[in-house]
Amino acid sequence: MDGYNFSAIPGLAEEHRMVRDLVAKFVERDLMPLEAAVLKRESEGQRYGLTPEEEAPLLETCKELGLWGLDVPEEFGGADLPLAALMAIEEEMGRTVTPFIFPPDSPNLHMLLAVANPEQRAKYLDPYARGEMRSSIAISEPGAGGDPAGMTTRAVKDGTDWVINGRKIWVSGVPRADFIILMARTGEGKRQEGVTAFIVERGTPGFIIEREIPMIGGRRTYELVFEDCRVPESQVLGTLGAGYAPMQLRLNVRRLQMGARCTGMARRALEMMCEHAKQRVTFGVKLADRQAIQWWIADAATKIHIARLMVRDAAAKLGAGEEVRNEASMLKVFATEMAQETIDRAMQCFGAMGMTKELPLQLMASQVRVQRIYEGPTEVHKMAIAKRVLKGTP
Repeated sequence: MDGYNFSAIPGLAEEHRMVRDLVAKFVERDLMPLEAAVLKRESEGQRYGLTPEEEAPLLETCKELGLWGLDVPEEFGGADLPLAALMAIEEEMGRTVTPFIFPPDSPNLHMLLAVANPEQRAKYLDPYARGEMRSSIAISEPGAGGDPAGMTTRAVKDGTDWVINGRKIWVSGVPRADFIILMARTGEGKRQEGVTAFIVERGTPGFIIEREIPMIGGRRTYELVFEDCRVPESQVLGTLGAGYAPMQLRLNVRRLQMGARCTGMARRALEMMCEHAKQRVTFGVKLADRQAIQWWIADAATKIHIARLMVRDAAAKLGAGEEVRNEASMLKVFATEMAQETIDRAMQCFGAMGMTKELPLQLMASQVRVQRIYEGPTEVHKMAIAKRVLKGTP
């Protein structure tokens, strides 16, 4: 795109900028060409995703390019990139609707790194970090979605085992996961206390995939039931009754990731809008010369810049070990709302063509709409931000 450099990330180290540029080329050369096939299958009601024949060469290319385990510590064979560099990469990945993630799933990685014991690191974290295992996390419940502290799934000690009973919902990636991180209540007290994380392997008796739930944007989540699901004490992840803090770390990383992805989605929408506006003529005037379109472009460019700075600030603070709950909430609200507005205006600029399933805009619009709910709805985050500000701890 001519003019302003929307991909510029000030303050990024040169070696990290080179990795970001490599990812940008991977997105444009390897992922975007697959969009037409992905969009066609999704429009025909088929599963949104890559076929094994499409995914296999992408994984091989990632290994060849060194785009594997990007924020995995060097002791596990990773590149150990800082969060700021990782978020610059996530922004580039947000520019395409081709569903692909560099292994492993970063948020769960950070939770495991924070609290896994030596046995768990060898059994789960090591193969997971190498991309040989997949994971998911089960937090939300039918009666406690936006309020994870209100969960009721309970684990009760029975000898040397824990017996888990309860129900989880909106869990992503379950069928392909080798294990899940399950949050369950093990004690009494305040609502955030007494929550423990467990590692539950696929196929454990009593671990039931109740149903698949189709979501807008082509995504699918799952409802899980735990009926006298028995796991040994070795499956407790972290400190008993203190699972809320590492879960919050995982959520913060995920919210930063979503902010970066939304920034990338908005960039793609803005690029498409600018290209179309410079070509499309209505009533003898190019759309690019109409003030309404110019203001949409100016608003989008400004808000993309703000979102990127918010991501950079939160990533730097979290990487330094600082508390970023407020920054993560602000970013989650701002970035998702910004991307929704930018994509919607791009669709409006395209007119009837913007309503078709031939363009990626409609899929992006559905996916960012889901993100306004995932990892905490906008309204819950605003409530949390206001409470912290009113207490004088912004």
